[in-house]
Amino acid sequence: MSEFAFELELCAHLESRGTDIVARQLGASVADPGGRILDVVRVEPGPQFDDRVTITSEEIPDQAIASAVGTGRSRYWKDAFDCHPDRARKAVERALEIGFFERDHGASAEAGRDYVRQVARYPNWYDRLVGIENKPDLGRPGDLSSQLRTDASLALVDEAILATESYVTRAHLNRIPAEIGVWRVHRDECDAGLEIEVVREPASLPVDEPGIEPLEDHPGRTEIAVVDAAEKARARRRIAERAYGKGWRTFGFPGCDACLADGSNGATLPRCGWKGRIVDAASECSPSCPGYEPGAIAVDEADLEAERDRRTPWRANPDGRRRRQSGLDQFG
Repeated sequence: MSEFAFELELCAHLESRGTDIVARQLGASVADPGGRILDVVRVEPGPQFDDRVTITSEEIPDQAIASAVGTGRSRYWKDAFDCHPDRARKAVERALEIGFFERDHGASAEAGRDYVRQVARYPNWYDRLVGIENKPDLGRPGDLSSQLRTDASLALVDEAILATESYVTRAHLNRIPAEIGVWRVHRDECDAGLEIEVVREPASLPVDEPGIEPLEDHPGRTEIAVVDAAEKARARRRIAERAYGKGWRTFGFPGCDACLADGSNGATLPRCGWKGRIVDAASECSPSCPGYEPGAIAVDEADLEAERDRRTPWRANPDGRRRRQSGLDQFG
């Protein structure tokens, strides 16, 4: 099975098991942005999760959360950020658009410049983060060893797990850091479901302590960065927010009659009847495919959003917390 298909089916299965937020393909590095991408992230809701749900369905920009804009008296936006004005302005515009900020029209008109405030205090909405690396075939490990070493030494997630369909030998376990959990995923061909066999339980990683992020390997040495606890905490918040706004349904359906909307496991996935498997429309589907049959797109983004709303505690259209509706506020 392709890693893409394995990933989608595992996300659908994890979503069906509880109330966690499940997302895929999220950045999980600090010193080297983009240096580590987690295949799947599971975010466990915290005590104020319901408060987060009511604010917005979108990812809240980290610069907006970290800013000095509060819920009380409005502030001139430029005085509330400790970053480049262009980044600050972009964060404010987005926060206004999604309803995390609101403009104080009275103060703005009086001062001749934009004053903003938060519609609600940012809640303590997430608890543990679990990162899952998908490698259905351990015979083709790729960079698996270095990826899992990074997860263990950086400790950005509370638990890190390797998920595979391969038989896991003692030799495999010896090559995987002891802190990393191991799942073997079994497929029930009768009902298209999955069953997870826990080969090794993951250890709890020290997320509240400084971590070591490997950077570049050289003969005989590896460059590293020491990431302090505060940097890790902010990175964890970015991961949680990205997961909330993005989810795992970030795939498309091609305009091809051979690709069907397969909901046999409870979530809608793009299954190609000609190839006989789940396909990545972005990289595999085009008129050059021998099985291509022009047709209407089976499922669009709105359908997938509605399915996520129906199957999870995330809400596509929350009530929001604006004091008054101001539309898609923009500067200017």
